[in-house]
Amino acid sequence: MTTHKDIVIIGGGAAGLMAAAQASLLLEKASSERIPSVALIERNNILGRKLLLTGKGRCNITNARVWEDFLCHIHPDSSFLKNSFFSFDNMAVIKFFEQEGLKTIKERGERYFPESGKSSDVRDTLQARAAASRHIDIIKGKRVTKVAPSGFHFEIRTESQEGTGETIYARKVIIATGGLSYPVTGSTGDGYKFALNTGHKITPTRASLTALKPASYDTTLVGTTLKNVSLTLVIDGDKVMKEEGELSFTDGGIEGALGFRVSRRAVKAIDNGQKTALIIDLKPGVTLQQLRARIERERGNTPIRKYLSSLMPSNIINGFIASNPRLNYENLPEALKEWTFAINGYVGYERCVITNGGVSLKDISRKSMESKKIKGLYFAGEVMDLDGDTGGYNLQIAFSTAYTAISSAIEAILKEDSI
Repeated sequence: MTTHKDIVIIGGGAAGLMAAAQASLLLEKASSERIPSVALIERNNILGRKLLLTGKGRCNITNARVWEDFLCHIHPDSSFLKNSFFSFDNMAVIKFFEQEGLKTIKERGERYFPESGKSSDVRDTLQARAAASRHIDIIKGKRVTKVAPSGFHFEIRTESQEGTGETIYARKVIIATGGLSYPVTGSTGDGYKFALNTGHKITPTRASLTALKPASYDTTLVGTTLKNVSLTLVIDGDKVMKEEGELSFTDGGIEGALGFRVSRRAVKAIDNGQKTALIIDLKPGVTLQQLRARIERERGNTPIRKYLSSLMPSNIINGFIASNPRLNYENLPEALKEWTFAINGYVGYERCVITNGGVSLKDISRKSMESKKIKGLYFAGEVMDLDGDTGGYNLQIAFSTAYTAISSAIEAILKEDSI
């Protein structure tokens, strides 16, 4: 079977859903005699599977920081996002969801969540807005296997889970297939293949925002979260990055907000064979000298293990002592300020939050998200070599670039039809 569409969005994740939702709003306002037709194609039987996992199931929609503070959390080139951000910024994202009936709440770190605490409400809001337009078809359970320019159109081949195929001809295509993180949700790198086959460069990909695995990991630490600590990343003996906040010991290793923030650079270092370590400062609010004076003042004749219970959660004391086998009151201040873990690995795509790398930004127009190589082909979201720190930045990337891509594609269609 063969069908024709003006615009096809490939991928029903955060970027694809926002593109379809914005298409619904934009098409309502279109004054053209012929309204462009849009199709959203998702390989799974449900939309937004990965979106449901974000923010530990709560969905950190965005971060409220102004651009000057926002940009330092975007990698590798924040300037690429600037145009899209100002076209559809974090406050515009919140306004969109609020107008669609989803109440939001701002929490510490300037992070926005749905008030309900349910990521499914974010997905459902996007899906409902997209489905509200009779000009948009939502196609689920079909995997796109081919995207190729064909004259003035693109030939798109799809395959259902039953093995039946279909061809769709589209004037414009938006690739919003995501990266490689959480492949069980359908993120298997299809977008990279489509990009490669159409002459685009792919920046090497790595897992990012992921757990870092200590050598000889003491599993008694698992399940503990440390708040108000600092974490320093050490590569080949150099302290290259320091962050303060919260971290967690999990079955994957060291993660949480701090672990995630340093993981981008740590993963690259590990892949390059560099010696990597993490240093936890359990008392970043005081100097080494102040901490030493405090311990001398408080300890009395208290056994060191008992005294440690006043300094740290009880369930990490054994692990702390085990990693400092010669621990005594003389070296305790240094141990508390520099609890060191050699890192020899990380959790891969199977559980990382985001993919670092992807379609080269040099091949994409930052003003329109259109390919510089293939006219009418657009990119949005994680499939590109653009990622952010934990804290709502990655969903903002997805939402802003999706808005730019769909706006540009619709504008181009309307312009072509008016000639």
